Amino acid sequence: MLAVFLTVAPLAGFAQGLPALTLNETADGAASWSLSLQVLALMTALTVLPSILLGMTAFTRIIIVLSILRQALGTQQTPPNQVLIALAMFLTFFVMQPVLEKAYAEALAPVLDGQMTQEDGLARGGEIMKAFMIENTRQNDLAMFADLAGNEPYAETDDVPFRVLLPAFMTSELKTAFQIGFLLFLPFLVIDIVIASILMALGMMMVSPVLVALPFKLLLFVLVDGWALTVGSLAAGYGVVPGGAG
Repeated sequence: MLAVFLTVAPLAGFAQGLPALTLNETADGAASWSLSLQVLALMTALTVLPSILLGMTAFTRIIIVLSILRQALGTQQTPPNQVLIALAMFLTFFVMQPVLEKAYAEALAPVLDGQMTQEDGLARGGEIMKAFMIENTRQNDLAMFADLAGNEPYAETDDVPFRVLLPAFMTSELKTAFQIGFLLFLPFLVIDIVIASILMALGMMMVSPVLVALPFKLLLFVLVDGWALTVGSLAAGYGVVPGGAG
């Protein structure tokens, strides 16, 4: 039903003609767009929502760590990609909840109540997202992209433009994700080496070490409650402690 609506709605708006794209002026001199144009802008924003989810939230770090963990376990396609993406999305919403609540209270709600213009609300929401991204961006990455953009070191966080902050944030997230993945890989790598050495000593050259090591890695992962530790560590890395306040 949602797919049908998203397909038919633009056609219906276009069939009504271009006069729907009107700019109305209120008594106090402020300007507001027509409802049809607002719907068009909303549907356009939905198309870039995946990019926003990937580039401005914790999703990148979480999905990379979960993918590396699956490779370290050697379980091939278990859990499947759909499960990993669903877990990463829900964990991203959990991590981003304080930021989203603040953005709703200080940006979206005033716009919906008519207490703030859309431009001011968008600017305020951008400031809230920028504060989250700068807090989780390495200074050397930020300085590198600032130098590539030909800018001087920024005196305040408000001076950092999004065109510099976005690539710096994603680069920092990638580095952090691979560091966490390296630490996750080590214990399973030790198990693989031990199993391969034992099989070599017993002369069992035709037995696959990966096949023999898999149950031991799964046993270790279950005994230490690996999923809870991994998810809890990812959340705590953004200042969100399970069972406590973020």
